[in-house]
Amino acid sequence: MLWLKAFHVVSVISWFAALLYLPRLFVYHAQIQGATIDDPAGNARFKVMERKLFKLMTLAAAMAIGFGVAMLALVPAYLLMHWLQLKLALVLLLIGYHGACFALVQQFAADRNSHSERWYRLFNELPALLLIGIVILVIVKPF
Repeated sequence: MLWLKAFHVVSVISWFAALLYLPRLFVYHAQIQGATIDDPAGNARFKVMERKLFKLMTLAAAMAIGFGVAMLALVPAYLLMHWLQLKLALVLLLIGYHGACFALVQQFAADRNSHSERWYRLFNELPALLLIGIVILVIVKPF
């Protein structure tokens, strides 16, 4: 169980690192798309960075979820704990955010970004809020 937990934590850290960085790339990408000077090389560079980071982010997410499910399979009684139920609800929101990032990567790849730099700055805050909630639930176990 401790090996699964260790690999789960490493995967979650990797997933969150990407979840916090990809939207920051969106901020910078939106800046060059909104600039008055055309920058096709910069635009292409951001597309490659976003695509590659998303692939790594998805691998980290799959590993985090896989190790989490493995722990639950070993001790299904954990599912009765209210703190864990709430944590899993936040993880579902996180998976939805991950999906939203995929849609945004596709929009940038097709040069169809419809959001401002400011919108991406706000969008970038969501995973941090989810991270705070998840960590508090796991460490404090308030219920």
